[in-house]
Amino acid sequence: MTLHFVLQKTFSTEQVKTLMGREMTVVAVPYFPYVDYTPLSDEPGGLVQLKDSIDTRILEAFATALNFTYEIREEPEKIWGMNENGTFTGMVGQLQREETDFTTITGISAERLVIIEFLRTYPSDLMTVTSLKPSLLPQLLSLIRPFEGDLWVALLLSVVAWGVCMWVLQRAWQWVTGGLGIKFSTSILYGWGALLEQPPSVPSASDSGRGKTLPIKTFEDLVSQDNWKWATEPWLLKGIPLDFFSKNTNPVVQKLYKHMEICFENRKPLFTQVLGADEALHKVLKGGFSLVDFENYINIIVASRYADQHGNNPFYVSKRGVSILATFGWSLRKGAPFYTRFQQLRSRLEDAGLISYWTKEVMARRDDTREKPLGMQHMQGAFYLLFLGFFLAFLALLGEKLTHSRSLAL
Repeated sequence: MTLHFVLQKTFSTEQVKTLMGREMTVVAVPYFPYVDYTPLSDEPGGLVQLKDSIDTRILEAFATALNFTYEIREEPEKIWGMNENGTFTGMVGQLQREETDFTTITGISAERLVIIEFLRTYPSDLMTVTSLKPSLLPQLLSLIRPFEGDLWVALLLSVVAWGVCMWVLQRAWQWVTGGLGIKFSTSILYGWGALLEQPPSVPSASDSGRGKTLPIKTFEDLVSQDNWKWATEPWLLKGIPLDFFSKNTNPVVQKLYKHMEICFENRKPLFTQVLGADEALHKVLKGGFSLVDFENYINIIVASRYADQHGNNPFYVSKRGVSILATFGWSLRKGAPFYTRFQQLRSRLEDAGLISYWTKEVMARRDDTREKPLGMQHMQGAFYLLFLGFFLAFLALLGEKLTHSRSLAL
């Protein structure tokens, strides 16, 4: 089903007024799966060529339905924008100065709503923690790993209490009958020995029996780890996430931000997201380290760069993320005359299920583009041809031998 056919079914000329071929200026920051592009030059703020992404599909749908053209440029510093004494930087700053008509994906805040129009487009991405997947506990802990510390304390107290009770009862029996008594130490050791009467001969060899380390699922789990470090990417601290971390009154978030590292390479901040994430994920692989990042964004990177041909990867991305933004969407300059039309079209695309469908399809396509090592399933055709060649060569050799034998017999 083509985009043109879908739009014909979704919109009609009586319902939508066109923009008569007007040229729009758009500014973007790369953030897959929402927007992706290839810069056409090394010049900061230059033109870009859009690649398949959610915003690309929505933008093409809008341009087709409303009859407008557009040129899209990269934000020179690749940042969304911060409020500096009433003047915004980044993409939001360009809207404030009316240098552009609208932007691709941005987050919304009360400060930004004062100077822009906001078009809600899709749910916000959750902030999650990426760590190594749970691993097997070491064999040296095989004697104590079945129980938690408080359970071991309760068990030891129970053994002592049982030994004391047995010693008291034995003393009472000795006093009544005049029999032999036992030492207090003997009763304690007997109780402990009875508890260990049939210990396992060897630690369990199965994963389920040996136990595993616990995964880090929440910010609370992360900050409670001993000798643990965590980081985020520098581009995240150039927008609303910085406000969330720096102004949050929750003690857990305050500790998270206070001890948060920022991923650098060659001692310089990285504003290219994939490189920043890669550096952090390499630290995660070494252990004792976690990456705080957006869920959909980091899942795409892990699936496309670190998964094997079966989709397995060494990372655990927590499922209990934190929503630091109400929603994601596009930002338009204040008073834009096409804002109402954009709202109308966005609602119809959402009601038709196209935005959610495109989101799933774009993410699935990026997963399928990862480089995969060649396996038997990829090379079986070549092996079939090789064996067929061997068979034909064998038949040819056999035919020559038979012909040669007949000529000698004659």
